[in-house]
Amino acid sequence: MAIKKLSAALGLVTLITLSGADLPRKCPDLALHLADGKNLSLSQFHGKVVALAFISTTCPHCQNYTKVLSVIQKEYGPKGVQVLAAAFNDGAQSLLPGFVAQFQPAFPVGWEDRVSALSFMQISILNQGYVPKIVFIDRNGVIQKQFEGQDPFFQDPDKSTRAALDGMLKASAPVAHRKAAVKTATKQ
Repeated sequence: MAIKKLSAALGLVTLITLSGADLPRKCPDLALHLADGKNLSLSQFHGKVVALAFISTTCPHCQNYTKVLSVIQKEYGPKGVQVLAAAFNDGAQSLLPGFVAQFQPAFPVGWEDRVSALSFMQISILNQGYVPKIVFIDRNGVIQKQFEGQDPFFQDPDKSTRAALDGMLKASAPVAHRKAAVKTATKQ
C-alpha cells in the first residue's frame, strides 16, 4: 500500500514538473555573461518589450533564428524592443566568442548555465525540450509568452516573432500614446 502511494505521489510530482510554465508571471532577473567577460542584467531593460531567446551555439535552428532576430532588432529597436539571447548548451562559454564572430547578431548574446536557464523558463531539467526557446517580457517586467523549438510558433519564426512583438507593443503602449490612438479612432 505504501509503495502504491509513493508511486502515485512521484507520478504527480513528475507530471507537475513536466507541465508548462506559468503565464503570465513576474520576470526574475537574469544576468547574461557576455563574451567580453561583462555581465548584462535583464533588469536593465525594464520599460522595453524584451524578446529573450535561449539557444545552443551549435544548433542550426538557433543559428538561423539568430539571423531572424538580428533583422527584427534593427526594425523593432526604435519601437522600444530589445532582443537578447542566452546560450545554455554545454561549452557555451567557450563557444560564444566564435558564435558571435560568425553570426554578428545585432543584439547582445551571452551565456547562462543550463540549470539557471531552465529554472528561469520554469522548465524541468528532466524535460529540457528543444531549442531555440523564446520568452517575451512586457514593459512592466512580466513574462507574457514563452515558446520552445517544437512549438508551431517556430514553423515561421519571423512571422510569429513579429506578431508576438506587435501584440505586446500594442498592449503595453505608453498611456499617452494609447489615448492619442483612441482620440484618432473616435474622430473617424
